[in-house]
Amino acid sequence: MGTNYRRVLLKLSGEALMGNMGYGIDPEVVKEIAQEVEEVVATGTQIAIVVGGGNIFRGVKAASAGMDRATADYIGMIATVMNAMTLQDSLERIGVQTRVQTAIAMQELAEPYIRRRAIRHLEKGRVVIFGAGSGNPFFTTDTTAALRAAEIDAEVIFKATKVDGIYDADPQIHPNAKRYKTLTYTHVLAHDLRVMDSTAIALCKENNIPILVFDLTVRGNIHRAVMGETIGTLVGGSCEIS
Repeated sequence: MGTNYRRVLLKLSGEALMGNMGYGIDPEVVKEIAQEVEEVVATGTQIAIVVGGGNIFRGVKAASAGMDRATADYIGMIATVMNAMTLQDSLERIGVQTRVQTAIAMQELAEPYIRRRAIRHLEKGRVVIFGAGSGNPFFTTDTTAALRAAEIDAEVIFKATKVDGIYDADPQIHPNAKRYKTLTYTHVLAHDLRVMDSTAIALCKENNIPILVFDLTVRGNIHRAVMGETIGTLVGGSCEIS
């Protein structure tokens, strides 16, 4: 069974794990994501995951309310580890070998992030989930996704969101907003389209890592993305604006 990619990095927002809940983790949503990841693993594609923590704690919001920004960001990193462990448990319950690696040492819970070890896990067919962001405050998990993708030589970043691509305006506010099929890194940066933060986009541009933005809530979209089907919006150096 042919696939379009050998190794991919899936970026999940923390909000994706809470489903229709206002806060926390919806076990059914996590189970569905795990099942989709299992389908990808079955194709032979190697998959690493970076997960956010906004469903539990958002550092920027806490900082705007008066908390020290670095402290708030570290708490947010801990939230990402909680999500990573939850996703690992769901994957292993259905027989998918999974390793969690954290950028902040938590040796009783997970492995420390070691690039060569992460690549070896992927080569052995294990899913690797990167927790605790990059280990540094003031950087988002989007930037972590771009960084880890470059480090492990991922061929693409799958940015799984609650919308079906990148629009020229907020589609919830502007019903006639146009959804792009393909975009350049430069256009995303110049027009501040906010699909990922500017540091993440710049990292992807520098390392020529394409970004595919698609709707996670549509069952089977992760598998479709791996198979190279035309879904969502593709951002890349060789793309045109369409």
